[in-house]
Amino acid sequence: MTTSFLTAQVTTQWAPDGFVKIENGLAGLSSNIESGDIFGQDHDQLGDVNGDGIIDIVVGSRTADDGGTNNGAVHILFMNNDGTVASNQKISMLEGGFTGSLAEGNNFGYGVAGIGDYDNDGVPDVAVAAPLIEPAIYILHLNRDGTVKSHVKNENIPCIGISAVGDLNNDGKIDLVACDPSSDLDGANIGAIRILFFDNSSTVISSQTKLINPSNGGFGTGLEAGDQFGGREVAILGDIDNDGTIEMAVGAFRSDGGKGAIWILSLDNTTLDVVSKLKISEGLNGFSEVLSAATNPNGSDGAQFGHALCNAGDLNGDGVTDLMTGANQQSMGYIIYLNADKTVKTFTRINNDQGGFDLELQSNERFARSISIIGDLRGDGSIAVTYGGGAGGTAGGTLYLFFLKPCEFTQEPGLNHWEGGTTLFTNWSHSTQMLTSDSLSLEQCNLKAFETDAPYVTYNFNDGRCICKDSTATLTVSEELSTAFTNECISNSTTTNTTEYNTENQTLVYPNPAHLEIFVEINQVSFRDDDNISLYSLMGNRLHSSKISLIQNTINLSSYPKGVYILKTTVSGISKTFKIVKE
Repeated sequence: MTTSFLTAQVTTQWAPDGFVKIENGLAGLSSNIESGDIFGQDHDQLGDVNGDGIIDIVVGSRTADDGGTNNGAVHILFMNNDGTVASNQKISMLEGGFTGSLAEGNNFGYGVAGIGDYDNDGVPDVAVAAPLIEPAIYILHLNRDGTVKSHVKNENIPCIGISAVGDLNNDGKIDLVACDPSSDLDGANIGAIRILFFDNSSTVISSQTKLINPSNGGFGTGLEAGDQFGGREVAILGDIDNDGTIEMAVGAFRSDGGKGAIWILSLDNTTLDVVSKLKISEGLNGFSEVLSAATNPNGSDGAQFGHALCNAGDLNGDGVTDLMTGANQQSMGYIIYLNADKTVKTFTRINNDQGGFDLELQSNERFARSISIIGDLRGDGSIAVTYGGGAGGTAGGTLYLFFLKPCEFTQEPGLNHWEGGTTLFTNWSHSTQMLTSDSLSLEQCNLKAFETDAPYVTYNFNDGRCICKDSTATLTVSEELSTAFTNECISNSTTTNTTEYNTENQTLVYPNPAHLEIFVEINQVSFRDDDNISLYSLMGNRLHSSKISLIQNTINLSSYPKGVYILKTTVSGISKTFKIVKE
């Protein structure tokens, strides 16, 4: 289907903007981490523990031998804005003020989650899973220096991984999902998850625990023995299909012979029962990736897609929350761009050759075994995301901290292509008029522009051709119905075209930065019923939506915290996005 626009429009896609490799002795981390400790098994953002205005991170190290073989430990990382570690505090049976007694082999730190301030002392707290020997979830109330002020042990909760999922029951506390992929309740290793709620003493309210597996919570059929439903983490996506239910992504990483799968569950807002579900796996519901089924060095089979998950926000500017996951046995990360109906629109990869980060992963590193969204660490509107990697080695494990920044792609009006100049990437042969490799989605094509530092992109919506050019290319009318884009993160130049186009529907947003309100001014005298304004958080949550019926429109920002937001306007079918800073 041909897409044609009379006026230029701007879309936003989040682009790679460097990474920091964090391991013992590197990037400021200095701790008694030993080979085999598996630092980075799990991790999460904590909020600002030490009060310096910068987000801090908790990292699990489940096989640390503090106080006994594989007792485990966690590390509180006090961060710098640039992603390096300013200082750190280890918590185990031997240090950090933790007074609990762990059984040998308990694997304390197998799962960790930032839970906000549970004891109302102004300092964020952390949940820690210790799943083996004596299964329990510990709530650690922290001091400003990252040591433990007190703790609560919640016993007999089978839990390989844990995820903070927001306040589902509106009691002011962040709730948790305990992942139990080894659950045998409905078949050997078929898996389960439990949604946990806590009282004011940081104790699980057993009567409110919600179990979801084939015979509980409305899940029903679809899982088989060995699927390991629950994975290591889940991700709350919000109501992406706008039907009044909450979407939760749950991995089943041993499904389909070990290739792995992700289930998107729609949960009733009140009962949290599954009211519908959709499976994403190889060749199913839009996911066209071919996953490995080979035997791995550790004796397991398959890629294990869906092992870890996190809500990535809206990374392609289409108004739908996207998902980060991985196939850790292939050391492969994925960004899954979702449609509003929960199917896969497209995906991009993060590995040594793709993703734009220039990684040097080892073949057995099991990169993407854990994934967490950190947020705007730098304070510049970018997003930091952490990926676990490094199965051990001399450093004892590795944490990769990636930065993503919003990049605007200006679609030049009309049907054009970039001619001449130097071709930096192409999947198209002009001589044969055929694709030379796979057809690419627009998101995949834009990623090629990021990978090659290309300021100009030609894309064809009909056949998926993608051609990236340097700044010496010129804009020319396309006879093949292609569309030209300018990558504003690379090129600061403006492009002119001798053809006259409709210049209506111009949008002005001011002031920016703003304090209490912003004004959206539309250069138009009449409006359609579908003209609208929406304001989103960087995580893709829609905060405000209203119709456009006036030349000047006002959005009140007084109830929103300081930070960066995305504003999207749609006028006469033409959408534009703006980055808004509230001071």
